[in-house]
Amino acid sequence: MEGKYDFGLIGLGVMGRNFILNVADNGFSAFGYDLDQEKVAALKEEGGHEAKVNASTNIKTFVQALKQPRKIMLLVPAGKIVDSVIESLLPHIDRGDIIIDGGNSFFTDTDRREAYLHDKAINFFGAGVSGGAKGARLGPSIMPGGSKSAYQHIKPIFEAVSAKYKGEPCVAYLGPKSSGNYVKMVHNGIEYGLMQLTSEVYDLLKKAGNFSNEEMHDTFSKWNQGRLQSFLVEITSKILEQKDELGADKGHLVDQILDKAKQKGTGKWTSQNAMDLGIPVPSIDIAVSMREISALKAERTEAEKLYGRPEVAILDKEELAKLTEEALYFSFIITYAQGLHQLADASREYKYDLDIATIAKIWRAGCIIRAGLLADITEAFEADKDLPNLLLSPNFVEKIKGTVTSARTLVAHAAKNGIPMPGLTNSLTYFDAYTSSRLPLNLIQAQRDFFGSHTYERLDQEGIFHTEWE
Repeated sequence: MEGKYDFGLIGLGVMGRNFILNVADNGFSAFGYDLDQEKVAALKEEGGHEAKVNASTNIKTFVQALKQPRKIMLLVPAGKIVDSVIESLLPHIDRGDIIIDGGNSFFTDTDRREAYLHDKAINFFGAGVSGGAKGARLGPSIMPGGSKSAYQHIKPIFEAVSAKYKGEPCVAYLGPKSSGNYVKMVHNGIEYGLMQLTSEVYDLLKKAGNFSNEEMHDTFSKWNQGRLQSFLVEITSKILEQKDELGADKGHLVDQILDKAKQKGTGKWTSQNAMDLGIPVPSIDIAVSMREISALKAERTEAEKLYGRPEVAILDKEELAKLTEEALYFSFIITYAQGLHQLADASREYKYDLDIATIAKIWRAGCIIRAGLLADITEAFEADKDLPNLLLSPNFVEKIKGTVTSARTLVAHAAKNGIPMPGLTNSLTYFDAYTSSRLPLNLIQAQRDFFGSHTYERLDQEGIFHTEWE
């Protein structure tokens, strides 16, 4: 059995099992490892012939089964367990072998691990994998970063198992060190923003248009056939028609789901790192905050009793559907623009040398934020690889001009009627601030100089100035 298998995978939970079966389906032999005998047995049973897929609970048996240089992927929870698995591998692997972390590890942890293993002549990759369990089985978007020369050993496998967009694999070498994990982190931050925006539109249709679940299902389905075509819009339409099998009235399941959204931290990491870099991502920031507000269910319920809710003015359904489609399209563009701006700045700061067009390309299929819009984004960055912000692309000016008025209308209506739409509001505020040549921050600089002698610059002459205000 020694040295027979092309690919190894540690962690045979749903994601790991699906990914390794995907590898085997695409012509590569694969060997799995897990401490849980039941998971090992389940993989063997589902994988069929042992020459194609095999597994063990013994780490030495696992390592010896792999061809050199060994290509070992970890699909285990981020954190200390990744370090633990790496340490368990080190006595058995050889110089030149490749370890790939496919989890959502924080990018600085990846840099630390990469440096640690580099000293031992082991190649380490952080490879973000997006698409959920179904994507892992049928084709995810994969975002690898690490040694460019070592990537050639894993490239054939990753290109075979990844999702395809018009025949192009949704995977590409992104850059050195933690670039892959960083790109996946920002992908997830954008995901937070898009999910928040989609939920706000759902809420607005329901409260300001009296849309039934069936009508909203039809509306989202129609949108998914147009410029809003995306995975999140598609699954929203499906969620809205799902019947509740447990409830007594057998109504729609979505109405019985508790309005407390959980999170695993990648959105928060995106927001925190954007602040470290000085890059504004307010659509992502507020999406994280709204999940935190949603957790305050008991307090929210008590507060509503104290303050009540305004009576909502109902809008014409056809007109509201038109406005929400345009506003959602507008805010999707803004959210992508913020995330890609962060990637471009991080690339310079951390010396990743990211190609934004390539990133947009590999997001076009397989991943959670896949959308028709990404084809246009790819074109924008192919036309100008140094584009600082998507809003400065000539390709997007008319798209924004044609939809921003609807965003203004809905933000105003929501504010007047007490419907929280922080994602759309923050997207609009970001747009208005980014497109303003003059902001009132001159007053803030004057205040800072007044109370702290922090100095200021002038419009009419060069230099740094301070005034004795009193």
